[in-house]
Amino acid sequence: MAKAAPGGEELKQVKGHEIVARNIEIKARVGSVSALAEKLNPMATEAPCTIFQDDTFFTCDNGRLKLRVFAPGSGQLIFYQRQDTQGPKESFYVLSETSSPDSLREALSLAYGVAGRVRKNRLLYLVGRTRVHLDAVEGLGQFMELEVVLKDDETAEAGVQEAELLMQRLGIHPSQLIEGAYVDLLNGRRS
Repeated sequence: MAKAAPGGEELKQVKGHEIVARNIEIKARVGSVSALAEKLNPMATEAPCTIFQDDTFFTCDNGRLKLRVFAPGSGQLIFYQRQDTQGPKESFYVLSETSSPDSLREALSLAYGVAGRVRKNRLLYLVGRTRVHLDAVEGLGQFMELEVVLKDDETAEAGVQEAELLMQRLGIHPSQLIEGAYVDLLNGRRS
């Protein structure tokens, strides 16, 4: 399956690697994460949790590469490919856990260069298989992300339908959707 990626190149699902996963994502600017939390509480299948995330993005020509640090000694290196469009979109990603995020950030910074850094407080809800993130992003404001986790043999269209239904239930209007990543907004590249 191939689709246009951020720079116009093709997205490639890496076959033969168990760690490659897919989801359907949307990101929307919201007026109040508190108001959305009130709507999400009765829908949630698990109690929400709060997570601080410090994401460093590195220069990467065929997708995005970021190091996510949760706390000292706890992080994930994440590579992903997805279209930069406003509506629900398919994302292919690989996660790699690390217990040495600071030295990994230094090595990747020297090797590839830093494209930007995003710090956020995230309230994570699970609504069935969908991760709903209510984000307060330093320097940007308040946002919501939906990530509908897809099964290996599931079509993207099934996840898109699920994302659109949840958007309707939460009162997210298409005009609130944003195209790129938070790092793009901080760098002034997307609306």
